[in-house]
Amino acid sequence: MAKKRGLKTTSLETVKDEFIGKVGTPKRDQYELALKLDLGELIGVQKAQISKLENGASNVTIGTIVKVFDALKAKIALMIEVEDQKVEII
Repeated sequence: MAKKRGLKTTSLETVKDEFIGKVGTPKRDQYELALKLDLGELIGVQKAQISKLENGASNVTIGTIVKVFDALKAKIALMIEVEDQKVEII
């Protein structure tokens, strides 16, 4: 735990390790699987696709990236530069 201005801070991983279990334990594996299923359901892809994206085993489309940000309710701004042209998507 780190102290910052008199406050104790703890990483999310430390909290998950303490309350859910360490990575590789059955309870933690079940938790991680549920997260993948929920995200997959939110963006309309299967759990296997989420795993591939997380592990870099699959290329992701811009459409999928937008779906992920949309599911997370995040605002995004993209700038794509193709040769001498710039395209901004806001």
